[in-house]
Amino acid sequence: MDVDAYAAAHQAEWDRLDALVRRRGRLTGAEADELVTLYQRVASHLSVVRSSAPDVVLVGRLSALVGRARAAVTGAHTPAWREVGRFFTASFPAALYRCAPWWLGTAAAFLAVCAGIGWWVATHPLVRTALLPPAAVDQLVEHDFADYYSSAPAAEFAFGVWTNNAWVAAGSLALGVLLGVPVVYILWQNAANVGVAAGLMVAGDRGDVFFGLILPHGLLEITAVLVAGGAGIRLGWTVVAPGARTRLRALAETGRETVGMALGLSAVLLVSGVIEGFVTPSGLPTWARVGIGVLAEVAFLTYVFWLGRRAVRAGETGDVAADERGDLLPTAA
Repeated sequence: MDVDAYAAAHQAEWDRLDALVRRRGRLTGAEADELVTLYQRVASHLSVVRSSAPDVVLVGRLSALVGRARAAVTGAHTPAWREVGRFFTASFPAALYRCAPWWLGTAAAFLAVCAGIGWWVATHPLVRTALLPPAAVDQLVEHDFADYYSSAPAAEFAFGVWTNNAWVAAGSLALGVLLGVPVVYILWQNAANVGVAAGLMVAGDRGDVFFGLILPHGLLEITAVLVAGGAGIRLGWTVVAPGARTRLRALAETGRETVGMALGLSAVLLVSGVIEGFVTPSGLPTWARVGIGVLAEVAFLTYVFWLGRRAVRAGETGDVAADERGDLLPTAA
């Protein structure tokens, strides 16, 4: 094959493809169709040149052109930092928003159990005696509860709290597939512990110390755990009632949302761990420490119900593998 004659015959097409590639992102519909057609045609030209007249210079030139055209047609790989940014601005808040009825209901039940157990312990001396000897109660109320938050250097304490809470949240999410039963047990244990501690502290006239120490970090921390619990129960209910989807598809889609929530909640719990390690035991006035906790909680709820609602209305589902599901139309929320 005469390489020069072949190049001359197709030079106009190669130049046109090069021009379209340089203007990608600003093409009309017709030009985009032309780009695809020319990409396929020039890829065939490259194959012919390689097999019939392997001219190194021409092969290199056409290979580069076809490579750039392929990227323009199929789309370049999204940089990792953009994927992370999209997760925290769209996927994660959408998953939180879509799951809100589940974790809000879980929160209501959790707080009711905490309040009920706290009232029972605070108003019944025999219950307190059955739980702990009087000396142990006094030690807890007067020393141990407050000393716990200063039991290690702030950074070490914050890291330990974060890893522990992250495991609790991850367990709640993962064990939800077992019909949600283990999740209910985990939440019951946590609610009982909080209720007993509150009851003992209030009965010992140290309720101000209890709430002054637990609210700065506890608002965000407990919210994150309850979100995980609600999502885990939702995953379990998906196994029972998959709806119009097949059980396997429903479990796969809800499971991928749940995995994404586990990743996002680890970041939320990191924030609460930092507050617990550096703010809760600090010398700041109680109103300032509690105020920081309230601000963190308000910021999280705003993130969920403003950014999450907007993402859902744009068609986002929170599925971390969006390419595995069909196209979704934006919906009202």
